[in-house]
Amino acid sequence: MAERIITVGSTHGLHARPAKLFVEAVGASGAKVSLAKEGGRSVDAGSILGVISLGIDHGDKIVLTTDADNGEAVLDDLAEILATDHDA
Repeated sequence: MAERIITVGSTHGLHARPAKLFVEAVGASGAKVSLAKEGGRSVDAGSILGVISLGIDHGDKIVLTTDADNGEAVLDDLAEILATDHDA
């Protein structure tokens, strides 16, 4: 299992626009990915409602996990999206 802990870079957190970019990237990867706030409940990272329901703010630490064969590469790409400030 591959895992990454990422600090959210968007100034206003993982609201609709950055969440949409993230969820689309998860879908394009073809991997089943889970997302959780550090120490919190886990959701399907491919679900926009699940992602937004976590209420992720700027600077929150989140955990991505996947069992995909190419999991390391998938999580590298997704981590870059989450660490980028899409509100700048």
